[in-house]
Amino acid sequence: MIVAGIVIGGILVAWLAYASWIATSQQITFHQGFIHAPLALLRRVDSRALRGAPGNNRVIYVVSHQSALDPALMLALLPDDTLHILDGRSATSVWLEPWRELARTIAFKPEHVFVSRRLVRVLRGGGRLCVYMPPEASPDTRDFRLYRAVARIALRADARVVPIHVAGNHASWFGKLTIRALKPATIQELVERTSGNTSSGVLYERVAEARAAHEKKAA
Repeated sequence: MIVAGIVIGGILVAWLAYASWIATSQQITFHQGFIHAPLALLRRVDSRALRGAPGNNRVIYVVSHQSALDPALMLALLPDDTLHILDGRSATSVWLEPWRELARTIAFKPEHVFVSRRLVRVLRGGGRLCVYMPPEASPDTRDFRLYRAVARIALRADARVVPIHVAGNHASWFGKLTIRALKPATIQELVERTSGNTSSGVLYERVAEARAAHEKKAA
């Protein structure tokens, strides 16, 4: 019993120390670091791209949603006052409950697309959103309406968009996860960089660029 207590106590101390280090290095809360620590260790999460993630007002983090781990990572690593718009499965998943306690969340309802006015008010009030885009979304699919909705909200709120891609989700159960994030930019700035593309089109291309940036680096 004494030996077991010493071992358990040692593990707890190491966990607390690691959580504290994560919280300090990532500039997140200790609660976030505490919940994130086991996943960070198990999957060797490289989250340097989110260190000092844009925490100023009017930011929309747009995540290429590939697996159930994406919301867990973002809830733990993004500023804790970010409003996360989760799909139905993530919003009710039992295992994700500890992570959902780290930040505000709402469940996405396809029939509503997005409650645009509410989300625009959140951004204009200095808030941040995190939206999870399904990987199969493309200009010729129904899911592309999410890009139209997000682009419209970003334009109305004059918000900056930060595309995020998590690489390694499908490598193996214990493969390394690497988070990539592009520099913030408003939809208007992205439109001005192109010739004749729509607001939803430039948002889609920006998210694809985040995925391509990882593939180029890995090649």
